[in-house]
Amino acid sequence: MNHQTVRGVMSNAVVRVQAGTPFKEIAHLLLEYDITAVPVVDTEDRPVGVVSEADLLHKMWGGQEGDAPGSGAGVRPAKAWATDAAGLMTSPAVCAREDWSVVDAARVMAQHGIKRLLVVDEGQRLIGVVSRSDLLRIFVRTDRAIRTEVVEEVLVRTLGLAPSALHVDVSHGQVVLSGRLAPGVSVPALEELCRNVDGVVAVEFRPVQEADADGPVHQIPG
Repeated sequence: MNHQTVRGVMSNAVVRVQAGTPFKEIAHLLLEYDITAVPVVDTEDRPVGVVSEADLLHKMWGGQEGDAPGSGAGVRPAKAWATDAAGLMTSPAVCAREDWSVVDAARVMAQHGIKRLLVVDEGQRLIGVVSRSDLLRIFVRTDRAIRTEVVEEVLVRTLGLAPSALHVDVSHGQVVLSGRLAPGVSVPALEELCRNVDGVVAVEFRPVQEADADGPVHQIPG
């Protein structure tokens, strides 16, 4: 099974600036496009850094170490004196490839504590941007789509079972499988495979005895 890739959720229209772009022009761009950061690219359109709202706000309080609440040691007074993107940007830029899975992208965002990743091609040229909200799109998949993937990809293709080997019920992204497991198939392995399906929130396996006690399990029509 393959997770959805960054290519499928990223935004292709990316506002960018160059190292010499003036402070005020950057501020205007952030406001005009309602964005919180803008990538800085070189003459080959390769990202060299990122300028965020926080970088611009150093100008307001002077950038003196400790002047801003919670500023910490990472605040550089030099940014308060910067007049262009070269002096304002945080570098290097954290980038992703378009063939990364959404899981890989989310992991890198978490590791770096950032809200977006710049997406580059094989030549390291900027081709898009992916944000946290873009990644959240996988959780708005329909229950029908999730159930179809669980049946076709997990049960049939991966485990080699018949589509009707287990009852599969999906509600609000929560997958409930019930029935008798085939020899050689463990509950932990089955549940892990289902959790790897994009859009799945939780997974539960109910042995056939429990399913019988609860009555028939409703299945979403395929």
